[in-house]
Amino acid sequence: MKTKILLDESKLPSRWYNVVPDLPAPPPPPLHPGTREPVGPDDLAPLFPADLIAQEVSGERYIEIPEEVREVYRLWRPTPLIRAHRLERALGTPARIYVKYEGVSPVGSHKPNTAVPQAYYNARQGIRRLTTETGAGQWGSALAFACAQFQLDCEIWMVRASYDQKPYRRSMMQLFGAQVHASPSPLTASGAKVLADDPDSPGSLGIAISEAVESASPDDTRYALGSVLNHVLLHQTVIGEEALEQLAMVDEAPDLIVGCTGGGSNFAGLFFPFLREKLQGRMNPEIRAVEPEACPSFTRGRYAYDFGDTAGLTPLMKMHTLGHDFVPDPIHAGGLRYHGMAPLLSHMYELGIFGAEAKPQRECFEAGLLFARTEGIVPAPEPTHALAAAVAEARRCAETGESKVILTALCGHGHLDMAAYDRYLSGEMQDHPLPQSRLDEALSTLP
Repeated sequence: MKTKILLDESKLPSRWYNVVPDLPAPPPPPLHPGTREPVGPDDLAPLFPADLIAQEVSGERYIEIPEEVREVYRLWRPTPLIRAHRLERALGTPARIYVKYEGVSPVGSHKPNTAVPQAYYNARQGIRRLTTETGAGQWGSALAFACAQFQLDCEIWMVRASYDQKPYRRSMMQLFGAQVHASPSPLTASGAKVLADDPDSPGSLGIAISEAVESASPDDTRYALGSVLNHVLLHQTVIGEEALEQLAMVDEAPDLIVGCTGGGSNFAGLFFPFLREKLQGRMNPEIRAVEPEACPSFTRGRYAYDFGDTAGLTPLMKMHTLGHDFVPDPIHAGGLRYHGMAPLLSHMYELGIFGAEAKPQRECFEAGLLFARTEGIVPAPEPTHALAAAVAEARRCAETGESKVILTALCGHGHLDMAAYDRYLSGEMQDHPLPQSRLDEALSTLP
């Protein structure tokens, strides 16, 4: 069997999969922050183009991918599925570990899967400028790249902790033509307020979202989001659709699917197509989300309506949340430092469709180091959470003799995260367990 399972270009997915019609109950609607009534298309029009709003509320099981989007996808898709033989041997496990590798994209992560269609639909509506936030810089890099493909201006608020830790992510965004600010910044009212209260704030995705939404006010400007919303999760299903076909090529089906979760788009993109097959009785995988113990929205958050941003500018979404005022410790997995979880995934978690666990930072980097030394790919800090869970499961299989098929998504490479690996290798990296007192304080401000 080949280590890499490849699809030819003719197998590039032609449609995205919408899981909502296949769920036993629809997710709760977002609410207007002022009226507390369900949000309608007109409420979203100042932020998103009509096509994305239609996808956000769609009841169609499949949505065709425009050929203009597929043409850009062909720069890196289909992506390889890797059988991690060397990792299996190092663990002495009978488990078979498959990794869907998204680090081959132009910016080294899965984020262009949604950045490209978002830029395309905005350009088609005549929008000239997009604003956004970014945590680790992977989403910002992806949107900057996508905007360059469709001749759009791009302005990005990058969480201060990552802005300082990952300067070359900032450079990549600027390389593709974007303007980048550290968040919180003095350029917006919401950012200035945070700085007035805490001049040394490390920032958070919630704060950066507030700044990006606030700056998306001119008529020729819209806001783009890299995770959380339904249309973003929808676009990422190209990952799972390809992986499904690749596993079929070697006559395999997963027993366990694990994915890292911050907002949830990578995880959803991997498992939604497999869930469709499970609901139709063709396979029966266990599905598990893995999040950082410093920001554990699934495992310790509350399922409640909350703002998606710190300043309260976004609609209220029912999700697993740590509170919109919560500022996570500056762990190196900047893409997982979000106070909430995708409402659709939160709803599915409440339905018992998948489970979740939280991992400490050093255990995740240990798994990343092992994967790099065995498989030759340096993982970004975010997918090391899923790798840590896969490694733990494979070790259990070594003890029990169970021959389990484990599937995970390596959603990006860590070539621009070497400062984080330096801290791990030097022994300076610390775990950041979340005290209950901090969590209680953040949840006390839920609307």
